This record gives sequence, C-alpha cells and structure tokens, in this order.
Amino acid sequence: MIKNGYVPEKCLFSNQILFYLLKVKNVMQLFPVTKRMFHVLFLCCLFIGITGGVKAQWYDVTRYGAVGDSTTDNTKAIQKAIDACAATGGKVYFPAGKFLTATLYLKSNVTLHVAAGATILGHTDTKQYPGQDAGIRFYGDEWAKQSLIFCKNQENVGIEGSGTIDGQGGAFVITTNKKPDRYRDRPYLLWFINCKNVKVREISLRNSAFWMQHYLGCEFVWIDGIRIWNHSNKNNDMMDIDGCRNVHISNVTGDSDDDGITIKSTSPHISENITITNCVISSHCNALKFGTESTGGFRNIAVSNCVIKPSAQLSTIYGKPAGNSGISLEMVDGGIMENITISNIVIEGPQVPLFVRLGNRARPHTKEAPVPAPGRARNIHLSNITATGADETGCSISGIAKAPLENISLEHIYIETKGDGAKVNLYAPVVEKETEYPEATMFGNLPSYGFFIRYAKDVRLSDITLRNAGKENRPGIVVAQTQQFSLNALDVQTGSSTSAAVYINNSRDGVISNSRNAYPVQRVWIKDQQSTNIKSDDAAR
Repeated sequence: MIKNGYVPEKCLFSNQILFYLLKVKNVMQLFPVTKRMFHVLFLCCLFIGITGGVKAQWYDVTRYGAVGDSTTDNTKAIQKAIDACAATGGKVYFPAGKFLTATLYLKSNVTLHVAAGATILGHTDTKQYPGQDAGIRFYGDEWAKQSLIFCKNQENVGIEGSGTIDGQGGAFVITTNKKPDRYRDRPYLLWFINCKNVKVREISLRNSAFWMQHYLGCEFVWIDGIRIWNHSNKNNDMMDIDGCRNVHISNVTGDSDDDGITIKSTSPHISENITITNCVISSHCNALKFGTESTGGFRNIAVSNCVIKPSAQLSTIYGKPAGNSGISLEMVDGGIMENITISNIVIEGPQVPLFVRLGNRARPHTKEAPVPAPGRARNIHLSNITATGADETGCSISGIAKAPLENISLEHIYIETKGDGAKVNLYAPVVEKETEYPEATMFGNLPSYGFFIRYAKDVRLSDITLRNAGKENRPGIVVAQTQQFSLNALDVQTGSSTSAAVYINNSRDGVISNSRNAYPVQRVWIKDQQSTNIKSDDAAR
C-alpha cells in the first residue's frame, strides 16, 4: 500500500524482490540461460531483496499513533517509531501535518525524514523537556540541559527532508536577567553529543528557545543545504560547532538574532578539521564567529565562498539589523587558534567587517578547572574579501603584550565604510581591555578607519583597498606594538587633514612597498620615534 507518496516498510521487501525478478526475466529474454543459472539468479535476487529491505526500512510516525493536528502530544508515539527503527536501521517518516512533541531521543542508525508540508513542533511547556547529562563537562553544563531532539553517544544518525522543525521558542519567557538563571529552562532545538557520522540535510530549522543546534564533541558531521530562521528569544545562535572534529558545513542559508555560524570550544575538546563553504549568513551580532569560549581551541579550519548580508528581521533582541561584525575570530580563555584560512567572502552591512582578538579573560570551563593561561593564535590567513556598509569603528587585529598574534596575512581586501568619520586622537593610546569580553566594537572608534593592528608578529598586508564616504581624516591603517610586518600594494583613501595613510607606532622591522600615493594627502606613511627599522621603496615614500 502506498500512503502519502510513501511505501511502508512491510511493502518494501516484496516490492524489491519483484523488481529484481523482473530484471532476471528481462535478462533471460535477451540471453538464453539454463534452469540452474535461473535458480542461482533467483537466489541472488532473494538475498539482495532481503538485505536491501532490512537496510531501507521506513517507519511512518502516524502508524505509531502520531497525529499531525498541532495540538496532540505525540512524544510517546514518535519515540516508539524511533525505537522501532533503531532495531533495524532506517528512516522515521513524518508526512504532511504539524506534529507536536517534547524531547525526542534519536538513536543509532536512525534518520528523521520530515517530508514537505510536515512540521515537528516543539512543546511550549518547559516541564516537558527533561534535563540531560551531557557526559562532557563544558562551560554551560550547569544550566544548558534541555533539547527538543537529543542525541548522545550515537552513530549514523541524521535529520533530512523538505519539512520544518519549529521550536516555538518565543513561548519560553525569560523572567530574570541574572546569570546563569536567565539561560535555564530554554531548550536547544537540536543537541548532538559525542556522536559519529551525523548528517543534517535540507531541513528547515526555526524558532529555537536558545541556540538552534549544538554539536558537542562529535566527529564526522555533515550539515548541508539547511535553512535556518532564529529570531524568537535571547541567545538565538544559528549553529554552534563545539569541540568537534571532521565537520563539513555547506550550502546553508541562515538568519539569526545572535551569532551565526559559530565555532566554539567550551571544553578541552578542540574544534578542528572543519570546512565551511557556499553559505549565505545573516546575523544581528556576528555572522561567522570563533569563540568566545576557546578552552581547547580551533585548528585546521577553512572557510570559503560565503556571503554575509543584513538580516531580513529589522527588529532586534541583540545587535543591529545589519550585524555587529562579519567575521570575528576570538580566543580569550586559553587554547589555540592555528591554521585558519578564510577566502572569497562578500560582507555587506555589519559595523565591523573583520575582527581578530587574542585576549586573556581566562575563564575556566568548569568551577573545578584551572585558570587557563593566555592562548596562542597563529597561521591565520584572510584573502579575497569585499566588505561594504561598515560604520566608522574600524577593524582591529589585536593580541596582548604577553601573547601577540603570529603569522597573520591579509590579501586582496576591499573595505568601504559609510561612516561620517570619527574624531579620534591618533596619538592617544587605545585601551587594552585584556580581560574583557571580546567584541568587534570593544575599543570604540579606532584611530584608523580601516585596520588597527596591535601586538602582533610577522604580519603581512597585500593589495589592500580602503574607501570611505569622504569625511574621514583618520589614517586607513595603524600598526602598533608590532614587529616583522610588511605592507604591500596599499590603496588608501584619506582626508585633507589626514597625516598619512599609514601610521606606525612603537613597532619595528617593517617594510612598506609598492603602494600608491594616498589621496588627497601625499604621504603614504609616518612613524613615531619609538618605531625602528622601518623601510620603504620609492613608491611608498
């Protein structure tokens, strides 16, 4: 029997055998075969049909009592379908309808298939979401304990289909601003912990009460072609990859109030071997973010071919409609950040297109954990980035005196700001804020409208174009407390009262080359008396 375009599991076995027998008949018509050969072919078909039938079982939730009327509590019925499917492996099928449920426990070898026209609706009563033990100590494990779909220590699991999972997150009212109580009793939409071979594909995810999806300590994760809308509550991140390995994120279109595609390390597990490509991201806060938690750190991550654009949601809970930052790479709780490449990115709208920060908040990931030492950030390469619509803040790339950034390169970068120009004293020191929460606007308006680089070693900028609305009198670039740097092929718009396109402060061993005369001023660079061994060619004088 075929129902709603779906072949139930009991029909699948006989249909597959019939299919293979028809194949045999066709072959016999073309080529003469003996009776013995036919028996062999028949047994082969029978074996293929049996094994194929077992592997491809489908379990329709309505056959286990689920009702897609948006009001019936289907938690037990859907869980029965998942449990039955786990015995053989296969897919749990949601036909068209709205299926209300509380926490579901996804199990090994089970994929949830949400068909077009189907919606899994999260229950709006927080008491229906039991607290879970993650089994991994992480920052937040004392209050982040609930999820609509929960999957721990499983493998070969997935969620797919053209349907929707909606957490109805706006129903979870926050009654206090006190930390951490304000985070309690708000479930994730998806929570995968210590799982292997996780595939989330094509599904639409909407309206979580907290982060949309949290992948903690997982390995071999594929997130592809999903659509995300998360504007219903505070802390509405788009996705959080946390201490995971071998992760591939592609073809995602998402819009969130809080951070967008977020790589975290809330435990000693390192987030590593990650690719992010072909995504369109909108966030009121930070569209692409590493951090803020960095206990284990971030290693071997490649981001390419992404578009960052203003949110379609004009009202905000946090941030701004066009976003606080496009790309923020932050580590302030120890750990490592190394071997990071980000290329071929278009950024439209955020206040600050690029922000790189190594600080020393030094927050332990649990109460019992030791205070982490300052982290190490090195081998970070950004290239082929076009950013428009930035405000007057400026982009900062900064470490701290006892932990400078190392081996940083920016190449083929175009930044266009729309700000009215900020009146900042070029020679006044920029506040350090070593121990504070990192965010792209933390230093206020910077002494340069393009890039402010401080506490770094081995920095290379090449083919950098900076444009503004014509009201800027700050330099385009300031280099401070930095050693071993090169600035090549700069094209920096300046104002009539700008001292120079580049200002070098208390830095050493730098080279400026192949740069156009900045306009309208004619001096490409100036330095203070503390800066030593700064060289330039004739084009950059």
